[in-house]
Amino acid sequence: MAFSFQNLITNDIAIDLGTANTLVYVRGRGIIIREPSIVAVRKLDQEIVAYGTEAKEMQGRTPGEITTVRPLKDGVIADFELAEAMIRHFIKKVGNTNLRRPRVAVCIPSGITDVEKRAVRDSCEHAGAREVHLLDEPMAAAIGVGLPIEDPVGSMVIDIGGGTTEIAVISLSGIVTDISIRIGGDEMNDSIIQHFKRNYNLLVGENTAENIKCTLGSAAPYNEDATMNVRGRDLVAGIPKTVEISQKEVQEALAEAVNAIVDATKLCLERTPPELSSDILDRGIVLSGGGALLKGLDERLRDETSLPIIVAEDPLTCVVRGTGRVLEDLSHYQKVLSKVRRY
Repeated sequence: MAFSFQNLITNDIAIDLGTANTLVYVRGRGIIIREPSIVAVRKLDQEIVAYGTEAKEMQGRTPGEITTVRPLKDGVIADFELAEAMIRHFIKKVGNTNLRRPRVAVCIPSGITDVEKRAVRDSCEHAGAREVHLLDEPMAAAIGVGLPIEDPVGSMVIDIGGGTTEIAVISLSGIVTDISIRIGGDEMNDSIIQHFKRNYNLLVGENTAENIKCTLGSAAPYNEDATMNVRGRDLVAGIPKTVEISQKEVQEALAEAVNAIVDATKLCLERTPPELSSDILDRGIVLSGGGALLKGLDERLRDETSLPIIVAEDPLTCVVRGTGRVLEDLSHYQKVLSKVRRY
């Protein structure tokens, strides 16, 4: 086999292994994969029949012998074997034709335990990685946004993912103070599902709840008179039913999750040293992750903190872009990696 420079650079892979979505960045090629972190499994023999987007389309529509599973929960691996198989599938899908096993960088929530870190590392190694580097999600988001993490100034990032919200103040290539709460997009979806059960006796699926959140979801005091028709199963009559829901109702359903993010942000600010607090006052707070797209969230945080709130450009890819940047220059970012490399 003849090897080209293009083949050689595909050996470096950065993975944003998220609860809701997995993004894969290949050195020299950019973001190659952006798919849901879901697999469809045959119950009889535990064989995986679909991954990612294909499995997501099957969610809530599978026959009795097939079930859809999320191998990650709250930002960490919940099913080791399925996570390993999913990672192996995505690594293979990027078209890595090199004989050498790939070098992989993976971002992790800042609040996970040593055991959970080892689970991520082991899954990647068993999936075929020859070398695994772990990077905290808020640090990866800050690098992806382009914040001056190496300078002696404070930069604050709020990364709202599917399973966790990571809030961190960064200075001199390290995290000075951070808070990780297990509330994110999935918790918001579940709040919408529970709202329909309580108020309409209507059962809606996860995909429907996700669609409602993206279409009507907002954080108070965002005001708009939009409505949409929602279809589900009547829990009393057991038949299909359609109800109309307003943006105000969805806002109320999401209030608890939004309040938790606001409270965690305030707590992180309280724990921040005063010199860095003055930097944040000048520079503001950067929002990244899918949750940053929730309408009115930046306005709510601005009202609550009296600080500038900046929504990152393409917030969904900030973390994987930052992880890819670290992977491209590991020697330069040694200080960033040192905290987690010992696990």
